[in-house]
Amino acid sequence: MIKVAFQGERGAYSEDAAYHFWPKNIEAVAHNRFKDIFDSVLHDRCDFGMIPIENSLTGSIHQNIDLLLDFHLSIVGEIILSIKHHLLALPNVKLIDVKSICSHPQALEQCSNFLETLKGVEITPMYDTAGSARFIMENNKINSAAIASSRAGQDYGLHVLKKDIENNHQNFTRFLIIAKTPQNPKKDAKTSIVFSTKDIPGALFKALSVFFLREINLLKIESRPLRKGPWKYWFYLDFDGSMEEVTCQNAINHLKEITSFLKILGSYSKGKIIE
Repeated sequence: MIKVAFQGERGAYSEDAAYHFWPKNIEAVAHNRFKDIFDSVLHDRCDFGMIPIENSLTGSIHQNIDLLLDFHLSIVGEIILSIKHHLLALPNVKLIDVKSICSHPQALEQCSNFLETLKGVEITPMYDTAGSARFIMENNKINSAAIASSRAGQDYGLHVLKKDIENNHQNFTRFLIIAKTPQNPKKDAKTSIVFSTKDIPGALFKALSVFFLREINLLKIESRPLRKGPWKYWFYLDFDGSMEEVTCQNAINHLKEITSFLKILGSYSKGKIIE
């Protein structure tokens, strides 16, 4: 049985991603904070961690990018999940009965067009989408509804009043799987690294050139504060290829000559998109 740590309540989108990545023989273990996921994997309480790293509408989850730098863990996989928000309520409750709707502020914002069509309904932000579904169930809120995933509805015995109520149906979250032991697939892989440059003219240009010279495709680059003084940065970068490939090894060796710090976060198979 594989134990997988995720953040949030049962029914969270992270738990949904875990069950899609491992359809069988999995125990998903809920944690309050993202940092708790990393601690749990580091100290062998869980085999893997499932963390969201970026959303197609709202961008990167910077807290998890920073935690990848802080912890000695490796990225070993990814999965991209279509985020579908549903309006959930207790059995036999109808939409006309609903006087209040609760969910995470981001989910409420992502469903704002639908919510604006409702008159006289109170909107209540909560800490978690799945937590709002649990709140409805535990408190027998017969005049309330929650915005959450279909899995949350199943977990807490709620039924769907209205499905797919998000403003933009092209709403995807990319999740990373973290573990203590690295995996380096040989084909159809990507690699994630973080680095900081030396204080020299054209340092970032030179750093990126090591990939250009070897025709390695860059997939993502993002800067984050270095936390060692103002206006200093490190860079998170994803590129095509695995550290098993000689071309990628040569690029990283070249990059080490230009950078003041470099950490390979992991090579892993490119994730499937789950609609």
